[in-house]
Amino acid sequence: MGWVAAGDYEIALDDGKVVCRNAAGRRLKSVPARLADDPAVVGLRQLAEWLERHERQCLADVERWMTRSLPVPSAVVARVWPDPAWQAALRDLVVTGPGGRVAGFLRDADPERGLGLVDLDGDTVRITPETVHIPHPVLLEDLAELREFAVELGVEQRAQQLFREVWHRPAAVDARSTQVEDYAGGSFKELRFLHGRAAQLGYRVRGGHAVCSVLEDGRTAEARVWIGDYESYEETETGPLAWAGPSGGTLRLDQVGPVAWSEGMRMAASLYAGRDIEDEEQAA
Repeated sequence: MGWVAAGDYEIALDDGKVVCRNAAGRRLKSVPARLADDPAVVGLRQLAEWLERHERQCLADVERWMTRSLPVPSAVVARVWPDPAWQAALRDLVVTGPGGRVAGFLRDADPERGLGLVDLDGDTVRITPETVHIPHPVLLEDLAELREFAVELGVEQRAQQLFREVWHRPAAVDARSTQVEDYAGGSFKELRFLHGRAAQLGYRVRGGHAVCSVLEDGRTAEARVWIGDYESYEETETGPLAWAGPSGGTLRLDQVGPVAWSEGMRMAASLYAGRDIEDEEQAA
């Protein structure tokens, strides 16, 4: 954007930060303190904060489309594409068309010409489906090959898709079992540390559980990991992972879908990764 007058100076936004130059046009290292309360400076800083929130929201919305397997109207993609925040979140994502077949990497969207893609042959193509899906990587059969191809293309996805960690449910699970213990027992010196880690990772905490909700095949499944709900300065540890269905009842492991399984395991592993390693080493 252009420069805006602020007293004897001019200010502008550059990469999300307010910058300043003097009357001679020399850019200063920082905005002078006496301009801190200038309406133009305050307005630009508020705009920068809004733009940052907008970028985060666009990215969160795109990731939600992916984790919930929601069909996205192509018209919506074309409508938001001119917005740099939306474009950054959507660009280079793998999209699938009718029948779940991989169509290619999203590179452009236009209301008249449709979606511009780089297909699996490396060619630039246009498609005009009514809706597309942004599939969760656990649903992509040729994930390893797609990752290799993405590296060759120099793809950089803002939304974690191809390089998102995935967990596949074992082919044979105990039909009577309702819990996974792989990431239970991760020790934290204080409960607030574990709660803080859950919040930092973007997970909600409810009733002593870190929770992650997934909509899969029209059915909601909520992954839950116990993290404690007592005194925040007391020690705690991660509990087992379980899933609840739409009515709140616990699901058997063989009832958990592939996306819900992968996202639940991802949450449990991410929480466990922040455990107190020093205590483990001393115990050993």
